[in-house]
Amino acid sequence: MNNLKKIDFDKIHKVHFIGIGGISMSGLAEILLTKGYTISGSDTTPSQLTKKLEAAGVKISYVQEAANITNDIDLTVYTAAINDSDPELVASRTKNIPTIPRAELLGLLMKQYRHAIGVSGTHGKTSTTSMISQILLEAETDPTILVGGIMNSINGNLRIGKSDTMITEACEYTNSFLSFSPTTAVILNISEDHMDFFKDLDDIRHSFKKFAELVPTDGTVVLNKDIDNLSFFTDDLNCRVVTFSANDSTADVTAANITYNSMACGSFDLVNNGNFLARIGLKVIGLHNIYNALAAAATALSIGISVDIIKKGLEAFTGTARRFEYKGDLNGVTIVDDYAHHPDEITATLSTAANYPHEKLWCVFQPHTYTRTKAFFNDFVKSLSLADAVVLADIYAAREVNTIGISSEDLYKAIKETGKEAYYFPSFEDIEKFLLKNCKKGDLLITMGAGNVVNIGDNLLKN
Repeated sequence: MNNLKKIDFDKIHKVHFIGIGGISMSGLAEILLTKGYTISGSDTTPSQLTKKLEAAGVKISYVQEAANITNDIDLTVYTAAINDSDPELVASRTKNIPTIPRAELLGLLMKQYRHAIGVSGTHGKTSTTSMISQILLEAETDPTILVGGIMNSINGNLRIGKSDTMITEACEYTNSFLSFSPTTAVILNISEDHMDFFKDLDDIRHSFKKFAELVPTDGTVVLNKDIDNLSFFTDDLNCRVVTFSANDSTADVTAANITYNSMACGSFDLVNNGNFLARIGLKVIGLHNIYNALAAAATALSIGISVDIIKKGLEAFTGTARRFEYKGDLNGVTIVDDYAHHPDEITATLSTAANYPHEKLWCVFQPHTYTRTKAFFNDFVKSLSLADAVVLADIYAAREVNTIGISSEDLYKAIKETGKEAYYFPSFEDIEKFLLKNCKKGDLLITMGAGNVVNIGDNLLKN
């Protein structure tokens, strides 16, 4: 791998992205495009993101092959999913074209901003990044926003601003976030995930500690005070630390007098160091979003945004695509889609859904990756059992091959053994036929997972 520090960006004119259709890669490509670079890329299939880039003049190949690496390319950027045998990566290195991972390019871009906010955590990154972004927009700071989902108020995953403020998600997978350059690092929570990369929870905690240590002395780490053994992260930090919690009143930023309306959206008193600041009424559901809002408020306060603007931003936030997203109504059945793919996220979503108006709660779950399904098998059984009925789709393989002999049918059998109503079907078409026949007026149907399970709800609504 070429050393980023040896790359002279003043001499770079054309940048090639391997996997340009990814939500982060496409955003980075668009940012460089606006800075005057010529961009090319490749991916396996067209998407709305690639079509947008093509409309802007980006040449994209949907066959990933060495021939895509032309002699005029000055830099090749690749995602964590690309391995060393990839033909375009091999061709780039053979031609001595500098190559860097996506995370290193993002880290380089972050250095160009006075306020560079990186939002990390096992869960809640997209929602919290979007909440902070909404506050920054209300404050008219003209931020550059790079979020891992579709944010309603910017109609996409990217906004290119002209100010000195940037905000992005910071994912821990393959330690990508350790290439970032945050002036504000937000850590929402830390639990086991991505066990195909990390050894154990201690390994994950060490990575988050290193992420916090990236913050300069005049920066801020915003940290959930509920995280176990918090001093492990804070004792050696030389920067300011701001904590938040809806559970621990000794945190710097807390929520008091929490209530929920009939649609399970939370309201709370925003309190800073014991002082009441404002009453906040969210338009997104559940306790987990109150935590996300506290993290957003703590971040905004740390960079000098007023309470009135924070309240306005949080109350204007209506959610992001695939985060308890209302899709429509079919014969009196409410259809919602959610990105939850980790047992903790499933528990948060289904616990919240229990307070949402419904007769019967159906969860159609598509597990994401074989390693995650295997690592958290018993936790999946427990969390999914919070639904009244569970329908399992086949595992979404993503970057993996099933070498460990795990299947959705195994999950189905284990959930069934607990006495919970459960079903398994090998195709989306079978699932849709079953749901059309069995869901009744007043039921709540949640399609859930990080793959393409969202298509089931979309197809049902075409009936």
